[in-house]
Amino acid sequence: QVQLVESGGGLVQAGGSLRLSCAASGRTASSNAMGWFRQAPGKEREFVATINYNGRNTYYTDSISMKGRITISRDNALNSVYLQMNSLKPEDTAVYYCAAALNTLAKDLCNYYAANLKSSWGQGTQVTVSS
Repeated sequence: QVQLVESGGGLVQAGGSLRLSCAASGRTASSNAMGWFRQAPGKEREFVATINYNGRNTYYTDSISMKGRITISRDNALNSVYLQMNSLKPEDTAVYYCAAALNTLAKDLCNYYAANLKSSWGQGTQVTVSS
């Protein structure tokens, strides 16, 4: 199983940017499809973006409010996946979680309930966007 540690969250003003990082450790870390999810207070955890093991395929939430503002990427040499978020809005405030799943297509992580069945999770990093 892979271990995940997220970082890069913090307090930012609306319109600002953040780059979240997720460091994976474990023998098969680079072989995992990986994704980002978020959970706002009082809400269910939701899918944000996912990327396959070699970075060639990416999938993003259909949420209109997030379209065009987020980019997922990975660096297998560093066993890391990133989430670049631009033009942040107060509604982006949430705990952001990294997930990793071995022998899984990235497209199969595009739903929290499906992802939860097969993924390892990090502890999350808090993103707070002030208005």
